[in-house]
Amino acid sequence: MPLGTLDRSPPPFFKQGPSALSKLVVFSALALFLMVADVRFQLTTPIRSTLATALYPVQWLVLQPVQAIGQAGGYFTSLHQAQRSEALALQRLATQAGQSLQLEQLQLENQRLRELLTMRARITTPAVGAQVLYDAADPYSRKVVIDRGQTHGIQPGSPVIDDSGVLGQVTRVYPLVSEVTLLVDRDQTIPVLNTRTGVRNVAYGQPSAAGDGMELRYTLANADIVEGDLLSTSGVDGVYPPGLPVARVTQVERRAESSFTRVRCEPLARVQGALHLLVLTPVGPSLPPPRPETKSPLTQRTAPGSAVVAPRSAP
Repeated sequence: MPLGTLDRSPPPFFKQGPSALSKLVVFSALALFLMVADVRFQLTTPIRSTLATALYPVQWLVLQPVQAIGQAGGYFTSLHQAQRSEALALQRLATQAGQSLQLEQLQLENQRLRELLTMRARITTPAVGAQVLYDAADPYSRKVVIDRGQTHGIQPGSPVIDDSGVLGQVTRVYPLVSEVTLLVDRDQTIPVLNTRTGVRNVAYGQPSAAGDGMELRYTLANADIVEGDLLSTSGVDGVYPPGLPVARVTQVERRAESSFTRVRCEPLARVQGALHLLVLTPVGPSLPPPRPETKSPLTQRTAPGSAVVAPRSAP
C-alpha cells in the first residue's frame, strides 16, 4: 500500500481545541448577555414571534389527537349524563302524573262529600254515612254492597241516597255489610210525584244494554207530562221521605193505538259510579195512639151484688 494514501492527521480523540471550561465561560457570558439584552432592549421579541408563527401549524397538528380524544370522552360522558337525566325526568313525570290523578280524584271525592253533606243538612230523617265496597256478583241485577250493617243500625228497607238523589233501597242486611238494590233494577219500584203537576205515579226500574233507566207505567195518553219534568218521592209509601229528587223525564212516547203513554226517565243519582252514600231511617206510617180501654156502663156496679142499668135513649 503506498505511503501517500495514508492520513497523517491525528485521530479526533487526540485533537486539541478550546477547553471545556473556556466554552462554559463563553456560553454563560453569551446567555447572560442575551437575557439582559432581551429584558432591557427586547431584542428577541421578533425572533420569538417568527418562531411561534412558524411552529403554530406543528403545534396544532400535534394537539389534534389529544383534543379529539378529549372531545370523544366528553361526548360519551355527556351522552350518559343526558340519558341519566332523561330517565330521572321521566320518573319524576310519572310520579307527578300519578299524584295529579290522585289529586283530581281527591278533589272530586271532596266535592261529592260536600254535596252529600249539603243533602244531609236538608233532610230531617236520621242518616248513616256509608261507602260502596263492590257491586253484587249477580250480573242480572243492579245491586251494590256497602260497609254498614246491623251493628251500625241499618234496617231492611232503608232508603239510600247520594248527593244527587235517591239511589236505591236496602234489601238485605248482614252484621257488617248490607246489600242495596238500585232504582234501575227490574224488581225495584218507587212512588214518585211530578213536581210540576203534582200527579203521583210509580216508577219501575228498566235495565237495558243501551243504558239503565226507569219507566212510568200505566200513564194515560192524555196525562200532562213532558220531557224534563222532575220526579221526586211522594212519601205515601212510608219508606222514602217526601221531596227527595228521583229522576227526570227524558222521553214521552204517545201511541195512537194504545191508551197509555210510554214514559222513560233517567235517575238523577249516580247508579254506576256512586261511592259515598247516606242510608236513611225508614219513615214508616204514622199510626194514631191506641185508645185506652173503657168499661161498658152496663158492667159497672156500685156495690157488690147490685148492678147499675144504663138508661135507654129516647126514641
